[in-house]
Amino acid sequence: MRPLTIRMTDRDNVAIVANDGGLAAGTVLPGGLRLVDRVPQGHKLALVDISAEAPVLRYGIAIGHALKDIAAGSWVHERLLRMPQARGLEGLPIATSRAADLPPLEGHTFEGYRNADGSVGTRNILAITQTVQCVAGVTDFAVQRIKAELLPRFPNVDDVVALEHGYGCGVAIDAPDAVVPIRTLRNISLNPNFGGEVMAVSLGCEKLQPERLLPPGSFAIVDERNVADVGKSADEALDVVCLQDDAHVGFMSMVESIMRQAEEHLERLNARRRETVPASELVVGVQCGGSDAFSGVTANPAVGFCTDLLVRAGASVMFSEVTEVRDGIDQLTARAATPEVAEAMIREMAWYDAYLQRGGADRSANTTPGNKKGGLSNIVEKAMGSIVKSGTAPISNVLAPGEKLKAKGLTYAATPASDFICGTLQLAAGMNLHVFTTGRGTPYGLAAVPVIKVATRSDLAKRWHDLMDLNAGTIADGSATIEEVGWGLFRLMLEVASGRRKTWAEHWKLHNALVLFNPAPVT
Repeated sequence: MRPLTIRMTDRDNVAIVANDGGLAAGTVLPGGLRLVDRVPQGHKLALVDISAEAPVLRYGIAIGHALKDIAAGSWVHERLLRMPQARGLEGLPIATSRAADLPPLEGHTFEGYRNADGSVGTRNILAITQTVQCVAGVTDFAVQRIKAELLPRFPNVDDVVALEHGYGCGVAIDAPDAVVPIRTLRNISLNPNFGGEVMAVSLGCEKLQPERLLPPGSFAIVDERNVADVGKSADEALDVVCLQDDAHVGFMSMVESIMRQAEEHLERLNARRRETVPASELVVGVQCGGSDAFSGVTANPAVGFCTDLLVRAGASVMFSEVTEVRDGIDQLTARAATPEVAEAMIREMAWYDAYLQRGGADRSANTTPGNKKGGLSNIVEKAMGSIVKSGTAPISNVLAPGEKLKAKGLTYAATPASDFICGTLQLAAGMNLHVFTTGRGTPYGLAAVPVIKVATRSDLAKRWHDLMDLNAGTIADGSATIEEVGWGLFRLMLEVASGRRKTWAEHWKLHNALVLFNPAPVT
């Protein structure tokens, strides 16, 4: 294959190598530049001589400053760069950018499950909430029996999942920031893919009591008649199995209680059917993990194009990961639909800056060894490639960690960058479909929603052919455009949301544990 490099803007003084296996020293590029060093795939090469202290430009911005003179044709890696200081949170552009109005995108639908609260699910799942980690073993044992003995009798129910977590006791339950994990778990229990069926397993002595986790009036009932039949009001309908109840004699008594209650919920879920709904009912979370230098070239721009399609269709899209957008905060506040939205973003960034400071960490801790092996020198470069997942639409809403989404359009949902915490918080916000881009590769998955995995490189898509759902690497080799891959992702979303196609993560039943973001102190 001929030498192939990618330069993001005319201002850039570096480009990345796109060839599988990289390029050897001495390789002559089409423009005549000869490589001084071997440059691995995804890594940067200097297009011109760069003097010491001069900015190294990628995406048209300074991702660092040269620590010494760098000759044209040299490999430019993180050890040659000094990272810029973080952009301050004062004097930012506020709601100054106005993207061109995009016409509405009409006529696109999927087959989903309508819920009593107005939301729509893409799957029909029984979720069993747990108030505390102590009950996880018993609940897991019961879920395995439910899947083996009960689920086959209810063919319209897709799965049974236990919402396991590490919270509930041994924490300062009344600390100011305890609201974050509590509302996160509460809102996950109400995810649209669970059909309004709320069932919980409690130990009995934990700090996070069921009525605090799910207080009266916090959840919708699928059918009021189901409540009236047993003489309860909607506010009294929380279904709790408490393992310390005197009625439980032995382990199997606990398991059978969980199974007995689960069967009632399964019967109601099994009566549900998919119906045609507009694409505006999609609630999509977008995220990247195991990122590389191609993330901002192929997969994330394609996701960004698809984000614009979804917003045009009236859907809800969330992008997140505080430390992966922090260095582009000026871009985000400029795109805010209103000054209030911009101020909310600044407030979330400031809160997280203070959180990191309390822990003695800073934004440079984000970039992983795998990110660097994939060509990303630091968090500034990583952030520029991450932000493009958000497309070009105005940012119309901001969510604090664990809050529930209540608006259409493009939302910034403030979450840590950790894949599993971000996914957990987007679940709490109410997403019914997830898109996850990766360059290094990760078998990440969620049990509660379908996860569409997008590979940034063709090499990864070929090697992990039964884990990646879409190959965006075709953009790098010129066989497809960003727009073509973006439209392909949009159509794939409708197929997956309708249940006509399973993602590879669903096929293999791969999923990671929920991780609650708990900034409150432990007792």
